[in-house]
Amino acid sequence: MSKVAVVTGASQGIGAATVAAYRKLGWNVVATSRSIKPSDDPGVLAVPGDLADPAVAARVIQAAKAEFGRVDTLVNNAGIFIAKPFTEYTGEDFDAITGLNLRGFVAVTQPAVAAMLEQGGGHVVTITTSLTDHAISNVPSGLASLTKGGLNAATKALAIEYATRGVRFNAVSPGIIRTPMHAAETHEFMASLHPVGHMGDTGDITDAILFLENAPFVTGEILHVDGGQSAGH
Repeated sequence: MSKVAVVTGASQGIGAATVAAYRKLGWNVVATSRSIKPSDDPGVLAVPGDLADPAVAARVIQAAKAEFGRVDTLVNNAGIFIAKPFTEYTGEDFDAITGLNLRGFVAVTQPAVAAMLEQGGGHVVTITTSLTDHAISNVPSGLASLTKGGLNAATKALAIEYATRGVRFNAVSPGIIRTPMHAAETHEFMASLHPVGHMGDTGDITDAILFLENAPFVTGEILHVDGGQSAGH
């Protein structure tokens, strides 16, 4: 039976690249996002919806089990980033960011882990951000750091909680990646934020995810793929 990956935030950027990377390995993939379109590929099941709604998150994992029979890996890629001065965040901003970055993470990871425990093991990879380690004065990121830093901490806690039960938890902590999220005119500035002098590509992140996929002795790891950003400047 083919292995099965669930990828959130899968309609573009890192998420879409992750779907393609797992398909290249021959895995079946359940791809979810608010704007996901049906796929012509029988190995890809698209499940549209907002993961901030726990009912949607549960439906994604149910669909994976119904269509493909199992869940081997969950890639928690869905997330919101709102760059504002801290005092300008509104209640709506807070609800949107925590709703997806935190509640969405819990709502989809709980049933995924339950499925993994039933089948004897699995792997959860969460995409966070190197801003949690290396804040940048002209990229205000208070709520991103609050939520993504929490996910880094939860990754370690869950890795230990499930270490003897066959479920691994890791995170990939990217720098700024060239995706549709960043307008072309910002790229030169974005590149300058990395010690190596350029932005990353989605392939840099999918390579890291697949490294963790194929590293059974690695759990509780926060893998920085950030052009040296977290090391210093």
